[in-house]
Amino acid sequence: MGIDINHKHDRKVHRTEPVSQNVYIRLLVKLYRFLARRTNGKFNQVILKRLFMSRQNRPAVSLARVARQMKAKSREGKTVVIVGTVTDDKRIFEVPKVKVCALRFTEGARTRIMKAGGSCITFEQLAVEAPLGQNTVILQGRRTARETNSHFGAPGLPNSHAKPFV
Repeated sequence: MGIDINHKHDRKVHRTEPVSQNVYIRLLVKLYRFLARRTNGKFNQVILKRLFMSRQNRPAVSLARVARQMKAKSREGKTVVIVGTVTDDKRIFEVPKVKVCALRFTEGARTRIMKAGGSCITFEQLAVEAPLGQNTVILQGRRTARETNSHFGAPGLPNSHAKPFV
């Protein structure tokens, strides 16, 4: 006979607030917690959940990814929402005219978006413009793009592509 495990004392392992003490992120959490509670949409709940995430789970998004994702006709004129940093990408020459909302922009990314006729807005401005997330596209960067991910696994084993620390 098996043992019946008492799950009464199990720890709940999802974040209810950001670990970061960053004042700006904490203020955004207050705003989006209110919006998530008072609106019947999934958009604000998703933004709130992503504001709670660690830096590793909020990877940067390059301008190339933004341009590629916004190529579709159905996404024309929509606002790109990124809970993270938007970085410049020298590999693309033409940046499309887009409205981007993000936590941070690198200097190069901001100037290239503005030069293309687009705009960079903050999450407070987005809350005023689209409180229910109307005409928005939420994008995320690749979490596995970190250099440390290439070392995960056992290097040297057959069919393992893990990078050794040499």
